[in-house]
Amino acid sequence: MLAVFDKSVAKSPDALQIPHSDSVSALKDGSLGQHFSSRHPGAVTINLGSSGILGYSLDKQNPLLPRLFAVVDDIFCAFQGHIENVALLKQQYGLNKTANEVIIVIEAYRTLRDRGPYPADQVVRDLKGKFAFILYDSAAKTAFLAVDTDGSVPFFWGTDSEGNLVLSDDEDIVKKGCGKSFAPFPKGCFFTNSGGLRSYEHPLNEVKPVPRVDSSGEVCGATFKVDEQAKKETGMPRVGSAANWSSHY
Repeated sequence: MLAVFDKSVAKSPDALQIPHSDSVSALKDGSLGQHFSSRHPGAVTINLGSSGILGYSLDKQNPLLPRLFAVVDDIFCAFQGHIENVALLKQQYGLNKTANEVIIVIEAYRTLRDRGPYPADQVVRDLKGKFAFILYDSAAKTAFLAVDTDGSVPFFWGTDSEGNLVLSDDEDIVKKGCGKSFAPFPKGCFFTNSGGLRSYEHPLNEVKPVPRVDSSGEVCGATFKVDEQAKKETGMPRVGSAANWSSHY
């Protein structure tokens, strides 16, 4: 999997950005997408216009953590892993028997976007299994991504030289685009372009960055930990049914 989102769509956390990190412009001339394709034969790269790119490949995939890709109503989603409670989620979202994990994630997002009854953290928490996914809604220009509570699927994020957000399950791809401005995506967390990084395990707590040091002693991005002392506001805003969920979660 690969995604590069322009900073106007998904702003990278400041803590990931390391000055003089040898990062490059991941979107310029499609360089990182081309590098992804060269590393993964048969890869498909989708140009999202000014918003960025998405890449997907079945090359070198773990059979226990397969990759899936789907597009529904201008919503693109790349998924890796498996969900254990698929049957329950199909029933919950009114999906047919042929729906798989990536379709479930898209439908969960659409429920949130269209003012479903649950907050985003609960919807992600309801996904039981080993997974990482990247979703992009081209109509709303909304990015949504998450990993499971154990970090079972390798998944990395970083910042390129222009402040764009780079995401991939291939560590070398993220290093290529971001230099030292990268880190593993934090376990049990989800990210939206409007709400930033949040823990769905501990939705009432802030998530704080901790400088990450590599084997040579150099700062290399940041890891993010739940701050047990810092609580978020618990009041839920009253909004109309047409309001966008991502403004509040």
